[in-house]
Amino acid sequence: MSGESIKVGENRYRESFGRYLEDFKVGDIYEHRPGRTITEADNTWFTLLTMNQHPVHFDAEYAKHSEFGRPLVNSALTLAIVVGMTVSDVSQKAIANLGWTDIIMPAPVFNGDTLYAETEVLDKRVSKSRPTQGIVSVLTRGFNQDNVKVMEFKRSALVPKRGHGVDDIMANLNKEK
Repeated sequence: MSGESIKVGENRYRESFGRYLEDFKVGDIYEHRPGRTITEADNTWFTLLTMNQHPVHFDAEYAKHSEFGRPLVNSALTLAIVVGMTVSDVSQKAIANLGWTDIIMPAPVFNGDTLYAETEVLDKRVSKSRPTQGIVSVLTRGFNQDNVKVMEFKRSALVPKRGHGVDDIMANLNKEK
């Protein structure tokens, strides 16, 4: 679970985040904190970094004449931030993300909005081909400061069983030193 410590030596512990397959329970909901306020600089830099040339993200005069009346936050930035907020609870120990599906954006996000997220565990199962790992499927929802849902998506990740994660391997290497 988040914030646990792994003993790596005599009187020495390493902080550990994320969950092993055994820690996930279908129906559990994780509230991800802290929130993240999106600035104009975040939106402009991300838009330029990703080569998104749509002026509604960075041209205030253009955006003023759109139906929103002001610049929109790049939806890929919203997705990146909401996914990032989930990592310490959902996928910090994951071996791989297996995919995102059903991404929806029911409400716009603007510069100055603060995002919060929650994730519900939909399913988990042991991998048929990798017995020390399993597949966890979750539904994540992102909300703004007014509790308006601005994003939702499903995600699946390959997660190790307890004792088989990279953290466990590294802790054992440190103990051998």
